[in-house]
Amino acid sequence: MESGATARLGTVDQRASGFYEQSRSKSQAPGDYQVLLGNTQLYQKTQHTQKMSVNRIIKHPDFEKFHSFGSDIAMLQLRLPVNFTSYVVPACLPPKDAQLHNHTSCWITGWGMLSEDTKLLPPFSLQEGEVGIIENEFCNALYGRRPGQNKDYVHEEMLCAGGLSTGKSICRGDSGGPLICYQTSLWVLVGLASWGLDCRHPIYPSVFTRVTYFTDWISQVKGLTPLPESGSVSPHTELQPRPLRAAGSPQTCNIFIVAQIWFLLVFIPEAQDQAPG
Repeated sequence: MESGATARLGTVDQRASGFYEQSRSKSQAPGDYQVLLGNTQLYQKTQHTQKMSVNRIIKHPDFEKFHSFGSDIAMLQLRLPVNFTSYVVPACLPPKDAQLHNHTSCWITGWGMLSEDTKLLPPFSLQEGEVGIIENEFCNALYGRRPGQNKDYVHEEMLCAGGLSTGKSICRGDSGGPLICYQTSLWVLVGLASWGLDCRHPIYPSVFTRVTYFTDWISQVKGLTPLPESGSVSPHTELQPRPLRAAGSPQTCNIFIVAQIWFLLVFIPEAQDQAPG
């Protein structure tokens, strides 16, 4: 990413960032993944690190059914609840009717490339960048849509963000990371890094999955998916939803982790971080 990167799992800030480890490329088997929480350096675990096993991976049924990178979202169900601390905190799920105004200030964080030609080097510290929300119509114009054309690159379930003057954007390796905005005293997860042109061209916005578009699907998945088998949960573990505060937020909010066992991310296809044809 230019001057920043994107974290993997939609948490709020550097202290709260998580990422997923994949033991076999492009596998959709839950046993091939583990979630690490509380890291600010990619491969350096600390006393704050939590290592979690994945119980289920639920990909949106319409992924790329209608157009490239369409419905680019998936949910992970963990085997055990997350222990939220000052280093591991949730992000709020936005209301379905939440409005994002043009040039709303938001943040992207994570461990992707620093530019098209520059890799993130040891100690692989978590990067961050401030970006603004960009209207879809303007975003499509930047991507080459002409008046009267029927072809949109950025569809209604997507949103654009970027630092057009500063060059901040997502880059290779940033797929699945969070777009977090501070709204009404809450840090809210509004987008998941999906695609973009190569990061030699910071004038092109980064494109994210629009979380508000999928709030009904997220609720449906949480409501219909059985909890992990009782044998994998300690008899003293509380699996009932409880009020939680997101990082930097003075009040409780509707988080996307019910019973503290859900994570939200994009489904990463074989061709990552490329603009659709």
